[in-house]
Amino acid sequence: MLGTILLIVLILLLIGAFPTWPHSRSWGYAPTGGLGIVVIVVIVLLVVGVI
Repeated sequence: MLGTILLIVLILLLIGAFPTWPHSRSWGYAPTGGLGIVVIVVIVLLVVGVI
């Protein structure tokens, strides 16, 4: 249960980190890439059964 909630929150953060505002377009995918790695790790931990 906790893992599912954590995954949903991380996916929402990942969507919110996309550089859509004019001042953040020069950031590239750095904010999204960092959160993407965290989401992948959480998904792997969910599949393995650790969380």
